[in-house]
Amino acid sequence: MSTLAEGTETASGYRAGRTLPLRVELVRQLKRRRTLVMGAILTALPFVLLIAFAIGNPSRGNGQVTLMDTATSSGANFAAVNLFVSAGFLLVIPVALFCGDTVASEAGWSSLRYLLAAPVPRARLLWSKLVVGLGLSLAAMILLPVVALAVGTAAYGWGPLQIPAGGALGTGTATQRLLVVVAYIFVSQLVTAGLAFWLSTKTDAPLGAVGGAVGLTIVGNVLDAVTALGHWRDFLPAHWQFAWADAVQPHPEWSGMIQGTAISITYALVLFALAFRGFARKDVVS
Repeated sequence: MSTLAEGTETASGYRAGRTLPLRVELVRQLKRRRTLVMGAILTALPFVLLIAFAIGNPSRGNGQVTLMDTATSSGANFAAVNLFVSAGFLLVIPVALFCGDTVASEAGWSSLRYLLAAPVPRARLLWSKLVVGLGLSLAAMILLPVVALAVGTAAYGWGPLQIPAGGALGTGTATQRLLVVVAYIFVSQLVTAGLAFWLSTKTDAPLGAVGGAVGLTIVGNVLDAVTALGHWRDFLPAHWQFAWADAVQPHPEWSGMIQGTAISITYALVLFALAFRGFARKDVVS
């Protein structure tokens, strides 16, 4: 009887670290309709902007040159404009979706308890889903500028990145700076990822986790617009979300990006820790 009990506790050949491999979870998420829809939206955005610039009026009323005014200067400028118009909100959506829908959807399908009974350790389950969610979020942020660069180069040609304040960055330097920009935008969105993932472990409704993360991100943006808060805004991740603009200058300034990175990573680590801690003690019945 004791041998049977021991065998029930741990099956022969069972390895906790081999349960729910990342490639299995990645394939599952890639096949989901929301992944395909989000990829289609991000791919379509550069074409929408291309049409908008084609039919729009390029004239400027006040004579001040902005990044939007340089969009048609080269493919690099067009890619930079795509990042500028999407970083504040559009790129928040895939991060909240991929990180907030992952655990809550399993609970909503009533498959979460069966995964844990497989048995997949809770920490292993969360780790696999978090890595895949962050990986898909990064892929979404890479997809947009890559498509924009291809579309912009086809429409406006391959050339240096024209800087609104004057001057230009060579194509090689511009490519490197755009990579830095994408990396920084990804890091700045880790707070949204942390919020979405934490909420995903708290609810069985995927829409609640995704919507809650997007809503709290919007609240952060609203608070950052309240100048009466003074230096308290420095502790808001939203305050540093466009610090990447300092990287596309002839002489880049890194202090803002460093502060924004520190703030975002700190908040994200706390939220991820809360998610793992809470899920380890959660009574899973879904």
